[in-house]
Amino acid sequence: MDQSEERKDIFKLSRDWLSVQEVVDAVNSPTCGAVSLFIGTTREDQVDGRKVIGLEYEAYELMAQSEFRKLCGDLRARWPSVTHVCIHHRLGWVEVGQASVVMAISSPHRHDGQQAIQHAVTQLKATLPVWKKEVYDTKDSSWKQNVECPWSSHSQLAALSEREKSN
Repeated sequence: MDQSEERKDIFKLSRDWLSVQEVVDAVNSPTCGAVSLFIGTTREDQVDGRKVIGLEYEAYELMAQSEFRKLCGDLRARWPSVTHVCIHHRLGWVEVGQASVVMAISSPHRHDGQQAIQHAVTQLKATLPVWKKEVYDTKDSSWKQNVECPWSSHSQLAALSEREKSN
């Protein structure tokens, strides 16, 4: 990376529609030959005979900013060539087909950026204090537990089950 170019880490929580181009433009750099991109969308799903029509997101915003900074530090320690990181995450109502999260990472070569984006998606789901509620065609809803989150009861139950198997 050109030493004169300062690395950028951009994180935004928004109730507005997410622009993929805005996220890509935020990480674009003349010193980078790759922009790795992830777009997470709300999918139509069937849960107990009900159809998911959208998701409602809430966040602990100050803690989310702090977790994003930790994530960027982790990415740069693992892949020092990562140049810029940008993550935009929706809050509020997100209907089926719309983007819930858009993430881009630039790097001089694709390999580091692709590995970093995969790691970032996994870590984001595990550590970012953002919660989602599924809303169904029946107009009822339920908060979804993030199974990748270390403090979720599902994760704790899975860990207990694994320990019991090994004993």
